[in-house]
Amino acid sequence: MAQTNELQNDTKKTSYKSLLIENIKYRTLLTKKYQERKPFVRKDIKKVMAFIPGTILNIYAKKNKRVKEGDKILVLEAMKMRNEITSPINGTIKDIYIKEGSKVTKGELLLEFK
Repeated sequence: MAQTNELQNDTKKTSYKSLLIENIKYRTLLTKKYQERKPFVRKDIKKVMAFIPGTILNIYAKKNKRVKEGDKILVLEAMKMRNEITSPINGTIKDIYIKEGSKVTKGELLLEFK
């Protein structure tokens, strides 16, 4: 009897979660690392972010200017390499948040489309 009481106490402490994968429901324990993970955030295609820290050398886009997908919009120098950033979409530039010569950090918002 002592073992069944211990098992009942252990199951009361254990918090099982339901996990749905491809319409199959699983009852499982989730690790602390999994529970504290950074949630997925879908990329906003209308925002151009710096993918690496560096310096803005040239800005070819202007506010309210229409650009086509693939047009060069700016040059970001990082680790002695010049990275040409091109427009991901056809659209109009809503705002530019940087200037030529600006130092940017990874993930910093560079410009935005309408």
